[in-house]
Amino acid sequence: MEGYEQFKERVFKKTKLDLTLYKERQMKRRIESLITRHGLSDFESYYKLIDSNKGAFDEFINYLTINVSEFYRNPTQWDALREDIFPALLKRTKRPKIWSAACSTGEEPYSLVMCLSEFVPLKDIKILAVDFDDEALNKAKIGMYSDKSIKNVPEAYVKKFFEPVGKGFRIKDEVKNCVEFKKMNLLLDEYPKGFDMVVCRNVMIYFTEEAKDEMYKKFYGALVNDGYFFVGSTEQIIQPQRYNFESSKTFFYYKK
Repeated sequence: MEGYEQFKERVFKKTKLDLTLYKERQMKRRIESLITRHGLSDFESYYKLIDSNKGAFDEFINYLTINVSEFYRNPTQWDALREDIFPALLKRTKRPKIWSAACSTGEEPYSLVMCLSEFVPLKDIKILAVDFDDEALNKAKIGMYSDKSIKNVPEAYVKKFFEPVGKGFRIKDEVKNCVEFKKMNLLLDEYPKGFDMVVCRNVMIYFTEEAKDEMYKKFYGALVNDGYFFVGSTEQIIQPQRYNFESSKTFFYYKK
């Protein structure tokens, strides 16, 4: 299929989402599968569809922003958070300021609230959670989840923080109230500052090395001194000292 360069330009003008910062082969393949799904033959006709059809546009954004999430994803990482990071943070502040970047449908920030509630009263927990996808953010605010998405949640947390509704579970308002959801483009927008911990997991793998380099610098700037940067299990930062991060005993969190 031809016309991908022009398609990227048009998408950027419409959404401010810069597809040149994503790994091209991977991203192009994802979009081509959408083109085929709609019975179209090229990028031009697909752009006309997403430009005129809200359902197709929402599907495109949702597919691009790769909303794969679950509570307590990679449980060993959450063990490290509970055993090492939170105790270290709480020696310095009783109300740690935490940012969940690329929060998808809310499982990550809500998991952070539940985990932190072992150390801090819920009324003192405030987490900023951002994502580019409006549909994902709306789902996060509603807080309805399937059996499958909560499979890693400790049973005591399920009983304490969820309400069974039909075949699913709804997160309780007392947890919802701890999270502020906002729309944000991590590739373009200015990053907020002053955080004790930034969590950005299973997202960076989709970006080019140049995009990651810029984002690591901005995440560093978002942290206070001795703050923690928590990444995905497959997202080890090569030479973290280039960004002034200090390696931990595991490779999925770093200290400023």
